[in-house]
Amino acid sequence: MKTVILWFRRDLRLADNPALRAAVEEAERVIPVYLHAPEEEAQWAPGGASCWWLHASLQALSQDLAAKQSRLIIRRGQSSLSLLRELIDETGAEGVYWNRLYEPLIVERDRSVKAALREQGVNAKSFRAHLLREPWEMRTGKGEPYRVFTPFWRTLAKQGDPPQPLRQPPTLRPPGQWPSRQTVAELGLLLRPRWDRKLHDLWQPGEAGAALALDHFLDGAMAVYKDGRDLPAESDTARLSPHLHFGEISPHQAWHRARARMAGQARLSEGGEAWLRQLAWREFAHHVLFEFPHSSDEPLYERWAGFPWREGYQPLLRAWQRGETGFPIVDAGMRELWATGYMHNRVRMIAASLLVKNIRAPWQEGARWFWDTLVDADLANNSMGWQWSAGSGADAAPYFRIFNPWTQSKRFDPQGRYIRRWVPELAELPDRDIHTPQASAPAILAAAGIQLGRDYPEPIIDYKTSREEALAAARAIRQS
Repeated sequence: MKTVILWFRRDLRLADNPALRAAVEEAERVIPVYLHAPEEEAQWAPGGASCWWLHASLQALSQDLAAKQSRLIIRRGQSSLSLLRELIDETGAEGVYWNRLYEPLIVERDRSVKAALREQGVNAKSFRAHLLREPWEMRTGKGEPYRVFTPFWRTLAKQGDPPQPLRQPPTLRPPGQWPSRQTVAELGLLLRPRWDRKLHDLWQPGEAGAALALDHFLDGAMAVYKDGRDLPAESDTARLSPHLHFGEISPHQAWHRARARMAGQARLSEGGEAWLRQLAWREFAHHVLFEFPHSSDEPLYERWAGFPWREGYQPLLRAWQRGETGFPIVDAGMRELWATGYMHNRVRMIAASLLVKNIRAPWQEGARWFWDTLVDADLANNSMGWQWSAGSGADAAPYFRIFNPWTQSKRFDPQGRYIRRWVPELAELPDRDIHTPQASAPAILAAAGIQLGRDYPEPIIDYKTSREEALAAARAIRQS
C-alpha cells in the first residue's frame, strides 16, 4: 500500500505500538491521526482531570512524532467514521490501522467503522496493544468468562510471559502533502477556570514521563511494594495507572521491565510479583467489562439492583465530595483527589465503603465523581472498583464487606502522617487522637486549637447505626 492512516486513540506512544509497526512495514507513507469525538462515548466521555492529561499527552506525542520527521493530524468532530472518510478522500489512503480498545460503546463504534471502511474498499485493521491478552481468550474450564480474580490470575500466569515489546520505528515516512489539522488547544480540553494548573507540578504525561515513572518505581518502591502499597503516607506505589490508561506505556513493557529487574534479585521478587498481580487486576477489569458491558452502569449481579439506597443522600454526598465527612482518613483521601487528580488505592476503598455502605449513596454517584476527578479514570477499573465496594460486582466477598474508617486509619496510617498532610486542621492532635477527633477529650482538642463543628466537622453519619442498616439491607437482598 502507498498510504496508511494510523489512528491513535489511547495508545499515545511510539514504542510497542503494533498498529504503528504494521503501518510502517506495510505502507510507503504513514499519516498519524488523532480524532476527538467524545460524543461517541456518551456519558463516559473523558472527565475534567482526564481531559487535562489528554491535552498534555497529545502535545508530547506531537513532539515525539516531529522528532521522527512526522506530525500528528488532529481533527475534532461528531463521528470518527466521517472524519476518517474525509481524511481518506484528502490523502488517498488505502488503509486505516488502529489498536483495539474494549469499552462497550467504543467496541460498538469500532466494529461499525471497520465494516464501513472495508465496504468501501479500505484496508481496515486493528491490533492488540492495550492488554496482555484479549478478553475473549480468557475462559474458565466450562468455557465461560471469569467473575472471580484468583482463577483468572492462575490462567493468565499459566500462559507465561507475554510477547516482548516492539521497538520504536527509526522513522515514519511522510506523505508528499500533509492534510490540514487542528491544534491540541483547539480541542478545548482544558477547564475554565483552570482548576487543573496544579497538576503540572505533579505529573509528566507522555511516553517519556511514563518511562521515568516506571524507572522510579523499579529502582525504589518495587522492593517494598507488597506491604508498602497499603500505606498512603509512603510513596511505595508505581503511580503508573494514568500512563497505562492513555497508552503511553504498554502492559507488555511494564511486565517485561519488571521481570528483567527481578531476575537474580531475590529481594525484589516478592514486591515484583505483587505488582505483576496488580497488572493482572487491570486485565481482569477489562475482561469483566467486555464480557458484561452493562456493568459500567448497572450491578453485575442483577439482584443488587434492589438495594435500598438512602433517600435524600445528596447533602451527605456533597460533604463526601468536599472531604468534610468528619472521618479523617476519608477526608484526607477526598482532598488528595481534588488537589492531585489521584487517590491512594487503600484510601479509595475506605472512602468508597463509607459512601456506599454507610451513607448508602448509589455506587454510580461515586463512580461519576471519580470519573471526573481522577487522572487515571478508566471505565473498566473504575466500574469494577465501585461494584467491588458495593458488593454487587466481580470478586465481591461472600460476606458484605464494610470498612471501619477508624480501624483502617490506625492500621495503615498509624502516625497520622497522611491525615496531617491533607487535613492540616488536625495536625496538632496526638497520633492516638488524630484518627478519631470526635472521641478526643475536650482538653486535647483545645490544646490542638480545634473546636469540632467549627474547625473540623463531627461525623456526618453514625457509623454503628449506618453499618447495622447496611447489613440488614444486604441480608434482605440475599434472602429475597
